[in-house]
Amino acid sequence: MRPDHGFNHPTASDITPREVFLARREWLLRSALLGTGLATWAGREALAQTAGPGKLAKLPGARSAVAGANVMDKPTPYDDVSQYNNYYEFGTDKADPARTAHTLKTRPWTVQVEGEVKRPGTYGIDDLLRLSPMEERIYRMRCVEGWSMVIPWVGYSLADLIRRAEPTGNAKYVQFVTLADKAQMPGLRSGVLDWPYVEGLRIDEAMHPLTLLAFGLYGEVLPNQNGAPVRLVVPWKYGFKSAKSIVKIRFVEKQPASSWEKANAQEYGFYSNVNPKVDHPRWSQATERRIGEGGLFTPKRPTQMFNGYEAQVGQLYAGMDLKKFY
Repeated sequence: MRPDHGFNHPTASDITPREVFLARREWLLRSALLGTGLATWAGREALAQTAGPGKLAKLPGARSAVAGANVMDKPTPYDDVSQYNNYYEFGTDKADPARTAHTLKTRPWTVQVEGEVKRPGTYGIDDLLRLSPMEERIYRMRCVEGWSMVIPWVGYSLADLIRRAEPTGNAKYVQFVTLADKAQMPGLRSGVLDWPYVEGLRIDEAMHPLTLLAFGLYGEVLPNQNGAPVRLVVPWKYGFKSAKSIVKIRFVEKQPASSWEKANAQEYGFYSNVNPKVDHPRWSQATERRIGEGGLFTPKRPTQMFNGYEAQVGQLYAGMDLKKFY
């Protein structure tokens, strides 16, 4: 038995009730978070905004410290992100991918890294998952059609994989080739694009820390309709630059032709940076409607240059004509 050392034992009335103690502890935690500028992460409501419904395997990631990687915008509801998609391999209607992408087999899955690199190789999906620590990043995503979302992605900077591959001095661009399998993808029967879907970035764009190799969203693995099991996310560009279900990453010397550029170069340039001053030939890009914020009657918001990431990526395009290279 320990001695009292002259202290009086507390009576029952002196003991703080458990529910009061827990409430005060939660308040103190929330205050501490607010004091460090993490207001959006305080409390259960904010944490729930980045949590998935629990239907898919968990894929947790630490909050990223990359500048600009966590916007303060409210995330788009999971149901909207997973039910309203552009993924033409599974149909051209926004609801088609969620309805038909169950046919996609995401395991086994390999990604070939090839071309102008010292260390080419083939990575299984589990190899890629272990290559670098997972991070959660909340990015704005802007579609060329005038709608936008805010999505908590899980992945790591593509630069981590690029550095491992050791590009040669001839590697000026990175080309991304996606899966094209008619047995799994009913949309390939249409002639809307020249399959497989191909995209490309300049190598300094690909190396930028905001360029994400994504494996999940909302703390879970990617739904098939969102580009499982691995996709690209380039938040300052229009959404079609973020190739889904990648099977090859190729380093090349000459600028590769992307699928939409080949389909209609007058409407879809290679760079495809978000520039509200450059209209699409068939509609304005000056404003956008955030999906999940009240439907068609929600007031549009002004579109930001580089989708709001100008401070982080504007230097990549210094001296360029941003109306020509929008």
